[in-house]
Amino acid sequence: MKIFNKEISFEFLFRLLFHILFWSIWFLLPIINALDNNTDRDQFYLKHIAPLHLLHIPLFILNIGILIPYVLKKGKMTQYILSVIGLTIVFITFHYWLKTVFWPADRVNTIFDIRSATPLMFVAAVSTVYGLIIYLADQEKIKKEEKQEKLQSELSFLRSQISPHFIFNVLNSIVYLTRTKADAAEAVTIKLSELMRYMLYESDEAQVSLAKEMDYLNNYIELQKVRFGEDISIDFKTKGTIKNQMIEPMLLIPFVENAFKHGVGLITEPTIKVFTETTDTELIFEVQNKITTESKSEKDETSGIGLKNVMRRLELLYQDKYTLKTTIENNWYTTNLKIKYRA
Repeated sequence: MKIFNKEISFEFLFRLLFHILFWSIWFLLPIINALDNNTDRDQFYLKHIAPLHLLHIPLFILNIGILIPYVLKKGKMTQYILSVIGLTIVFITFHYWLKTVFWPADRVNTIFDIRSATPLMFVAAVSTVYGLIIYLADQEKIKKEEKQEKLQSELSFLRSQISPHFIFNVLNSIVYLTRTKADAAEAVTIKLSELMRYMLYESDEAQVSLAKEMDYLNNYIELQKVRFGEDISIDFKTKGTIKNQMIEPMLLIPFVENAFKHGVGLITEPTIKVFTETTDTELIFEVQNKITTESKSEKDETSGIGLKNVMRRLELLYQDKYTLKTTIENNWYTTNLKIKYRA
């Protein structure tokens, strides 16, 4: 929430509003009311009672500022309850002493005068409830931060695995080309540099533009076209308009890598098809490759590091905002992914 162009958290706003409302009702409102009525009883309240109510403020602060952080947060509930009771008794005693010193004519017969003790006990109770609410909110915030930190650590680890895995595959391609198609090695090296530039400068971002991710995918496919030439049929089609859609970086490439891994080799007329359709809210991504009858049972077991990692990243980042289906039909392996863009 922004107030006067400054970001204000709901937690801070709650605390601020609570103190304004509570102290206005508990302390300022009776004073304003007494000043307005101006009876003898109101004058007595302003002279003798209202000044002593200032003791309620340090009682409140000591409870939420010391007892809750240093006693309750250590799990010592019994000690905390006894501490609150003890603190209240101390303030009741101090309240009685102030009356005997400054207003001896109004001295009461007992130290625990119900008229003096009740407001102090009420403030102690309110501060305890308020402190417990803040304490529970802080604990929940800590849990969320720990969960988020764990999530970021896991995502960083997954990304760190994908990049070397991909580079390893491309370097093998360059080695192959220098031995068989030396004239194509230079073009592949240039494509690799473009891919690595994306990996180094973009993949650490939480999200990148869909246009950049599609460029990265296109460069990879172009690289494979140079490598395999006429030995394999590669069909890459796109549909829809790419605007300002954002996506997790390097999310699509593992599915295409997997297609090349299993769709090239001892396969008659190897063919790989990649299709993407974009809308303002959703991305549809489909990859198909031919497989042999023998490779059907091995397909899921040999998916590779990149594919396993991207599936885990989908679970962490998109949760119920994606669907992933794989099918095998007529010696075609199809992966269909649908993603709803995150805000």
